[in-house]
Amino acid sequence: MRVALGVVGLLVLLVGAVFAGQGLGYVRGSFMTGDMRWFWIGLAMVAVGLAIGAGGLLRIGASKRA
Repeated sequence: MRVALGVVGLLVLLVGAVFAGQGLGYVRGSFMTGDMRWFWIGLAMVAVGLAIGAGGLLRIGASKRA
């Protein structure tokens, strides 16, 4: 479960980074290019992805089951 949350967090982070890049105009070829609204959405997704990934991989007190 911990690894799955880490992977989901990483995927959300990467998609958010692409959205932010499109919002800033670094990634071209989309209706989102150059629209600052997508930068803020992407930035929020990066923060959520970091939280999910950290929560999954750094669970304090999580017991390992055999």
